[in-house]
Amino acid sequence: MKYLNKIILPFIVVIFVGCSPKYGPLMTVGKDPTGFSHPKWSERTNIYEVNVRQFSKEGTFNAFAESLPRLKDMGIEVLWFMPITPIGVVDRKENASELGSYYAVKNYTQVNPEFGTMDDFKRLVNKAHEMGFKVITDWVPNHTAPDNPWITNHPDFYERDANGNFAVPYDWTDTRQLNYKNMELRDSMIAAMEFWLRETNIDGFRCDVAHHVPTDFWKDCITKLRKVKHVYMLAEAEGPEFHYAGFDATYTWSLMQPMADVYSLKHDLKYFDSVLNHNISIYPKNAQRLYFTTNHDENSWNGTEFEKYGDAYKVFAVFTQTYYQSIPLIYNGQEEPNKRRLKFFVKDPIQWGKYEMAPFYKTLLSLRARNRALDADAYYRKVATANDNAIYSYIRQKGKDKVLVVLNLSPQPQHFTIKDDDVYGDPLNVFTGAKVKLFNHYVYEMRPWSYFVFEY
Repeated sequence: MKYLNKIILPFIVVIFVGCSPKYGPLMTVGKDPTGFSHPKWSERTNIYEVNVRQFSKEGTFNAFAESLPRLKDMGIEVLWFMPITPIGVVDRKENASELGSYYAVKNYTQVNPEFGTMDDFKRLVNKAHEMGFKVITDWVPNHTAPDNPWITNHPDFYERDANGNFAVPYDWTDTRQLNYKNMELRDSMIAAMEFWLRETNIDGFRCDVAHHVPTDFWKDCITKLRKVKHVYMLAEAEGPEFHYAGFDATYTWSLMQPMADVYSLKHDLKYFDSVLNHNISIYPKNAQRLYFTTNHDENSWNGTEFEKYGDAYKVFAVFTQTYYQSIPLIYNGQEEPNKRRLKFFVKDPIQWGKYEMAPFYKTLLSLRARNRALDADAYYRKVATANDNAIYSYIRQKGKDKVLVVLNLSPQPQHFTIKDDDVYGDPLNVFTGAKVKLFNHYVYEMRPWSYFVFEY
């Protein structure tokens, strides 16, 4: 989505799944999506969202390319570029003299000249691939700009309102709603996506407002795209049906507000756990879920991670990086950290400085890269502690690899023990680099909104 504030209505029903006396709720719930498999490289990957306009003073592909070595060193694997297609001028947001919304697509097979040329983008993709990155681009299938050629050449591609005018979705007055009852539109949309795969060799798409496009279209689309390349598909949508339609990953919008509510003390950890259990219960066991503390929508429209999570911004970042089925997202600027709401329709560059959060993210991303326990489909179990009103703890495991995460989701210091055989041993505290002997009487001492991540 772009500039319509979202109303998140998280589930609050407690669902008990796969219980056993020792292990409690287990993670192996649901069925594998039928007929689709993830690209092998995506099992425990991560995604970095690139807002080209605001990434640098130049706001170009070539300027962004200079940061590839830094991002590689930090451990970034997938680069998601917000829409790089030309932006419509008619009814442009703010006014025609401004740069407008990336999501008002004027042409599906061209590059926004604000960012550079098609050749510039191809060179960027090639360089990224040479360095080991994967590249996905933001795709806008739900609507186009009013001055997209399809309006004139294929007016039947669009829905009409009660007055016979081209329909406008929500308050997105710089766009017009596409009509997926039209089979020629469907074919044209797939052909445009295939163009980018063949022309630029990108690795997949992040699909904007995917839930407004029929799932039967997505199943047909993804099947055809994967005949060209085994693409990675991220849906800006929630619901298990998108995984059965072929998407690799879906959003976790419904966890954004619960995290903020825990920080504001509006809800307790029992509520938080109920939301997490619900998600586990309804999604296929090999689904990948995009976890985040911010993104372009949240930052611009709903507040920065510091506004929403305050002193808990780090502990929730650890959660997004280590939880079950997690594919973590980092929005450009979080490694600085950027504490401003970036403007959406005008030039408002990130103010880069010392990259003070880069070591924090590098620690987490390095752990993900080397440890199969953080594969999206790796074993998950919540761990009971002597203080579950404040502490949220869980184990991830795959084969011989194991990770224990302990989060103090409270504004007070906590002292507690954990009586659990699977926790005992001599794991590495990944943030201190020191080994710790954990046993049944070991007392965990944690500052407010702090975290431990132990690697076995």
